[in-house]
Amino acid sequence: MTNTTSNAVAACDSIDAAKPFDYEAVAELFPARNRKFNRQFAAYRRFDSAAEALRFAIEELPPKSLLGACLEVEERRFDSNAMRRLYDSAEFPLARRAAA
Repeated sequence: MTNTTSNAVAACDSIDAAKPFDYEAVAELFPARNRKFNRQFAAYRRFDSAAEALRFAIEELPPKSLLGACLEVEERRFDSNAMRRLYDSAEFPLARRAAA
């Protein structure tokens, strides 16, 4: 992995403990592009709250689309690992889908 690539991944994968995450902020979800999946999952989506975006990403996106996805909230970017941590957090304000 090049230094530029590792910096981009680190920037997208970090959750800044100094700045609490705002689950109520407007969020933009950029799923990974994959021609094998339905276009409804491959398109950019804007959500009224980051919590709604996280729930959609974790519960609705196919795993391969989530893997390369990026969530942008208040000019901060989060990759799939960061999205999973935010969704699994005790601070997550919405009801989660029951595990199958």
